[in-house]
Amino acid sequence: MDMASQILPLAGVAVGAATSFLVTSLNERTKWRREQLVRWDAQRLTAYAEYAHAVKDLAYQYRRIAVARGLTAGPHPLEPTPEVLDRLGDAEVHRTALSETLLLLGDRGTIGAVKRMNQYLWQLERLARATPAQGDSSRWDQNYENYRTARQEYIDHARRSLGVTGPARISPRPS
Repeated sequence: MDMASQILPLAGVAVGAATSFLVTSLNERTKWRREQLVRWDAQRLTAYAEYAHAVKDLAYQYRRIAVARGLTAGPHPLEPTPEVLDRLGDAEVHRTALSETLLLLGDRGTIGAVKRMNQYLWQLERLARATPAQGDSSRWDQNYENYRTARQEYIDHARRSLGVTGPARISPRPS
C-alpha cells in the first residue's frame, strides 16, 4: 500500500473531527449568548417594571396630597401628616434603590428617560409638600402633564430596549 492511500483517510478523519469541533463550538457559543440575552432581558424587564410601578405609586400619592391641598381636583385626598410624609420618604428611598438596577441594566435612551421622569417626579413632590401659593395650581397641572409625558417616554424606551414592538400608550386615567 502506498503512503497516499494511508494518509488520505487519516486526513479525512482529522478534517471531519476539526469541522465537527468547530461547528459544535460555534453552536454552543451561540446557545450561550442566546441564554445570556434571555437572562438579561428577564432581569431588565423586572427592573423596568418595578421601577415604573414605584414611580407611578409616588406620583399618585403626591397627586392625592395635591388634591388635599387644593392644587388639583380628584378623588382620594391625602392629608400630608408626618406619618404620610415618612411613608413617602421610605417609598422614595425604595425608588432610588430600584434606579440603581436600571443604571446597571438599562440602555442609554432608557436611562436618559429615567432621569427626565425623575426630575418631573421631584417637581411634583416639591409642589405637593410646599405650602400652596398663588399660581401653584397651574404649575401643578403643567408639571403633572410633563411627568406623564416623561413616563410615556420611559415606557417607550424600555419597550424598545426589550425588543417589544408596537405602540404602547398609558391609559387616560391619571397615574
